[in-house]
Amino acid sequence: MTTTPSVRPPLPPFTRETAIEKVRLAEDGWNSRDAAKVALAYTLDTQWRNRAEFVKGREQAQQFLERKWNKELEYRLIKELWAFSENRIAVRYAYESRDDSGNWFRAYGNENWEFGPDGLMINRFASINDLPIKESERLFRWPLGRRPDDHPGLSELGL
Repeated sequence: MTTTPSVRPPLPPFTRETAIEKVRLAEDGWNSRDAAKVALAYTLDTQWRNRAEFVKGREQAQQFLERKWNKELEYRLIKELWAFSENRIAVRYAYESRDDSGNWFRAYGNENWEFGPDGLMINRFASINDLPIKESERLFRWPLGRRPDDHPGLSELGL
């Protein structure tokens, strides 16, 4: 069993700068597609709503992410801060992936996050819509992994 870090900076209460940093760290983690590592950002009793799926606990979150990234191939994600308060952050995001038949999709979503004082995410509520796209319509073409700092974000891409 993997041990939990006692704190996961940046910590609430968030400023605009620390909320942007938290969003980028989440984006980087999800772009790694390392479910075990990503799951450590969530409390042991985290609760998620992801589309129509309800996840309870870090172990289920890790299992969810493993299934997700086994199905959504060549996954690339961009997140952008929408709003924040003391211990909550709202983001909008888009990601592109393909299925095992070579069909490409762009998913558009919004998430609401709530954090504990240790910086671990307690709640994650996601609403997501999928749009089939052609390979030629892809906008996220960096090598798999972290989005390069000079790659445009959602607003710059007009998404």
